[in-house]
Amino acid sequence: MNTSPDPTPSPASESETRALLAVRRDKLQALKDRGVEPFGGQYTTTHAPGELQSNFAEGLHVRVAGRISAWRDMGKTQFFDLSDIHGRIQCFLNAKAASEELCALFTQCLDLGDWIGVEGETFITKTGEPSIKVKGITVLTKALRPMPDKWHGVSDREIKYRQRYLDLMSNARSREIFVMRSRMVAEIRHFLIERGFLEVETPMLQGIAGGAAARPFVTYHNALAQNFYLRIAPELYLKRLLAGGFTKVFELNRNFRNEGISRRHNPEFTMLEAYWAFADFTIMADLVEEMTCHLAEKFIGTLQIGHKNEAGEPLRTINLARPWRRAAYKDLLRGIDPQWFDYTPEQRRTRCAELGVEISAAMEDYEVTQQVFEKLIEEKTFDPCFVTHVPAELVPLAKQNVADPSVVDVYELIINGQEISPGYSELNDPIVQRERLAHQAGEEVQNVDEEFILALEHGMPPAGGIGVGIDRLIMMLTGAETIRDVILFPQLKNKEL
Repeated sequence: MNTSPDPTPSPASESETRALLAVRRDKLQALKDRGVEPFGGQYTTTHAPGELQSNFAEGLHVRVAGRISAWRDMGKTQFFDLSDIHGRIQCFLNAKAASEELCALFTQCLDLGDWIGVEGETFITKTGEPSIKVKGITVLTKALRPMPDKWHGVSDREIKYRQRYLDLMSNARSREIFVMRSRMVAEIRHFLIERGFLEVETPMLQGIAGGAAARPFVTYHNALAQNFYLRIAPELYLKRLLAGGFTKVFELNRNFRNEGISRRHNPEFTMLEAYWAFADFTIMADLVEEMTCHLAEKFIGTLQIGHKNEAGEPLRTINLARPWRRAAYKDLLRGIDPQWFDYTPEQRRTRCAELGVEISAAMEDYEVTQQVFEKLIEEKTFDPCFVTHVPAELVPLAKQNVADPSVVDVYELIINGQEISPGYSELNDPIVQRERLAHQAGEEVQNVDEEFILALEHGMPPAGGIGVGIDRLIMMLTGAETIRDVILFPQLKNKEL
């Protein structure tokens, strides 16, 4: 039984590929010779393939459009699957139900990967398969290149990320992840709006790159004759809205950071930021915990999230069952070394060497401590943990703790060995805020956002704020081990075709 009109060797040699492309060009011309437009237009449908499959009824007259994703040549009878991102339906074509001319058009001019519309009647085959008995075919797009091999799909990671459409054609798991991502983002919006938050939009081009410590992308605005920065965070604009009287706001935003690329980092990424007037970091932690568990139960169906390696072998199971653990930053570090905060800075550097943690001479003392935290605590924490009360130097936009001024009232939510979400009791004292930003900016005093300070001087209410890395959240919930598997088009170095 032939499963494809142009079965593609895996991998095909260059000469084989040229031959396959030539065959498809010949079929393109054959369509034109028959008076058939190979790149059609509007086509009215009654059902989508997956919708018809899941809500099937016999005896319906239907019009369905999709890609030919499978083909079984039985001689005078053709079985083929019509598919889109959401599902498939089997189609049945032979001369008893359709004209010989139509059958010849299909067998002589069409291929796997072509987009067509079919018209016919629904029935169930002898083997119990819901199907369409095809009576008419409309060519919508003739594909000039073959689909990926059915069984091997796209195994080359470079092709998978650079030509995502091929991955989506052949990899059901990729399709599932990206459909789920879209629905999760919509559900996050619904979750927050239902709780009284208002969605807003703030500038992506900013005169000062503020809201986080990160290297920005720089661009030049011709009309204004000045540099602008792609935003590294929307935080300072959202807080202006608090000063303006908004009490619950959020933005699902694209951020840009001109830094490294890794399995956890992409230069362009999606963040949720939300601010709640009169709340604090503990209330925001409750909100994030509730939202994450809601997403897991709605879309994954469980709070036990399995992760596997590339070979499909189990790596770990993340337990999202509530309540989530909360632990102070200093207490966690004392679990590594009870005397850590009794050491001098030089002793801490010596201890890093003993613990196998690499540090650089340029690091300040708090950065040395943070390096130990990241390597020995964060990267080894898989079940949810709200790490609270981190050093004030790390978070210049948060309130100092009253009992211990060396730390701030924040959490960092760690799941699956990485930070998923920070949450703050927001600093609203403009005098202290100016000092903190000036210290962070160092010699680059022009990087202090005076417009933001001005807003604080008009009075910003006490508030709780959160950021949630959407890409990392989706990674955790879907079991993906690299950020590139949850971003449709991750940044890659240009390559000549």
